Amino acid sequence: MLITVDTGGTKTLVTAFTRQGKPGSEFRFQTPKNEDDYIGTLGELLHEQYISRGRRIDGVVIAVPGMVKDNVAHHCPNLGWRNFDIVKRLQPLFDTDTPIWLENDANLAGLSETLRLKKSPRNSLYVTISTGIGTGIVAEGRIDRNMSMSEGGHMLVEYDGRMREWESFASGRAILSTYGKYARDIDNKHIWRQIADKISRGFLVLIPVVMPDVIIIGGSIGTYYDRYKDSLKQLVAAQLPSHIPMPVFHQAKYPEEAVIYGCYYYGVQQLTTDVTD
Repeated sequence: MLITVDTGGTKTLVTAFTRQGKPGSEFRFQTPKNEDDYIGTLGELLHEQYISRGRRIDGVVIAVPGMVKDNVAHHCPNLGWRNFDIVKRLQPLFDTDTPIWLENDANLAGLSETLRLKKSPRNSLYVTISTGIGTGIVAEGRIDRNMSMSEGGHMLVEYDGRMREWESFASGRAILSTYGKYARDIDNKHIWRQIADKISRGFLVLIPVVMPDVIIIGGSIGTYYDRYKDSLKQLVAAQLPSHIPMPVFHQAKYPEEAVIYGCYYYGVQQLTTDVTD
């Protein structure tokens, strides 16, 4: 089986998949910001539910909300983690030959959403717009290793007369701060066009660089995609240089389970690669 862990800024979801992709029971806990508390809580759950029961564990995939470098949580700002070696801390719980992989949650969500499209694109860009903005790039059905550390939400974009991080004016947090309402409570078409304009600014920078065939929008703001999709596509099409292909836009189909399924797909790919190599 593959154990999968979706570490979120507020809660952590743990489940296990058979190699055929069938998920088991789900377990949740509030994500501790203290590193020792996180390891203690997660380690106790893993031991109680999986390790102590003697089942064969093929691998463990852990998603984190931040930058991953060399299998280490290099920077997770919402949790205050820097250079947190989760793998090293958890490895003693398992057999020495049990692999543990760490990956960025947006990368994994993008992998899941891309592989579950009816037709797999050559290159896709996944963007989750929630409290902040995260990006994941998938090429030929796998996380693009050359772009796996990209932080699209933190790229600098000209807005309101100055250079600002994209998520500082286009994220869910920014929308709440600007309009005094959560996205779910906004029904004014003019406001949604303004929001579409803010979101389009980042896409107009990313599209010529990534050249995606498909863009998938997830996260809490992605939930309300129907409220701004027409304005967003019009704004991007109007500003995109004529020689740059216009991507196909999709709303994320599985926003609640994209990361945990991404953990599964990633684990299967890693195991297959290891066998092949």
